[in-house]
Amino acid sequence: MRILEVNDKRSERLFLDVVEDIYKNDTAYVRPLDGMINEVFDASQNSFWEHGKATRYILLADDDKVIGRIAAFINYKKADGFEQPTGGMGFFECINDQKAAFLLFDTAQAWLKENKMEAMDGPINFGENDNFWGCLVEGFTQPGFGMQYNPPYYKDLFEAYGFSTYFEQITNHLDLTTPFPERFWKIAGWVVKKEGFSFRHFKISEADRFIDDFETVYNDAWRFHENFTPIDKKGLKATMMKAKAFMKEELIWYAYHEGKPIGFLVLFPDVNQILKHFNGKMNLWNKLRFLYMKRNKYMTRARVVILGVIPKFQRSGIESGLFWHLQGAVDKNPHLKELELSWVGDFNPKMRVLQESMGASFGKKHITYRYVFNQSGQEKVRASAIPVDTKYNAQSEKEL
Repeated sequence: MRILEVNDKRSERLFLDVVEDIYKNDTAYVRPLDGMINEVFDASQNSFWEHGKATRYILLADDDKVIGRIAAFINYKKADGFEQPTGGMGFFECINDQKAAFLLFDTAQAWLKENKMEAMDGPINFGENDNFWGCLVEGFTQPGFGMQYNPPYYKDLFEAYGFSTYFEQITNHLDLTTPFPERFWKIAGWVVKKEGFSFRHFKISEADRFIDDFETVYNDAWRFHENFTPIDKKGLKATMMKAKAFMKEELIWYAYHEGKPIGFLVLFPDVNQILKHFNGKMNLWNKLRFLYMKRNKYMTRARVVILGVIPKFQRSGIESGLFWHLQGAVDKNPHLKELELSWVGDFNPKMRVLQESMGASFGKKHITYRYVFNQSGQEKVRASAIPVDTKYNAQSEKEL
């Protein structure tokens, strides 16, 4: 076996096409669009290159057949925020062969060591964590758009190498044909009528304004997360513009208090229900097929990509108010039958409780692993839990 760095169009194509053999008998797999993966490694399209670097490799068997791939990358905004400078690895695909997998892991580790890293997280994305993040370990059903999917044996390969769980990610499902619990709607009805609060759905014609509001909420609501870094607004805008083809404006809601943004709920129709027919290609023919399938309501489920409320208004029912308004939009789109609530880390107990209060049921579990290069005498570490009462912490900060 030998490793080859991806550095030209041919090796780039081999990197993409290795999935053909690995998933050839897996009916649940949805091949991500080739262009979507290529964009991750294109400095002109992925703003993470402005504060990071990345590389890719493929693994060839003795007969030169491609049997695996891996990428390694460093986000310098986060790398030095951990006890050990930590890079990332992702886009891992491999046949069920421990020797092959270990060679790929070794290759990623060697590159990261050369770049002064002392640990690696994986499988993760060289970008935000809403896409290509975590190793699927339970719930091997068709993935929602952007959600990581892999064969069950990947868990064994990661753990045999020495990766340990850094955090677990739970994805729950919500049956839209079943009413929310009465208590949930009672709280929502109270919030939406409360003086000073208002709710608006996203409008592409006002995208810049809503993106600014997203930045305001995100940077306040997420600041208690471990190793927090502010949202990359340039990348966020690019994501929203790319989603224009399948987003529905009335499925993205913002909450305001006296005109100031305090929360948001971003929901995208699950375009994977269409993309599963395209084998990763978005050529002219598939663009026409996409328009036909979209018009004929092929997308019957949606994914809650992100939900956030600033600490000052947490535990105030704002999340319920957002879903109250979302329900009105869902009622106008009766072909939508299911919501995928993805994903919530085990470091975020408040969000897990919220999903339970909505009557959500378990769907999938992913694991984000960490591998510390010098393992002698090292204790296994887990991601720090978000303080339960961030509202109190935020108030304490203000008083100080």
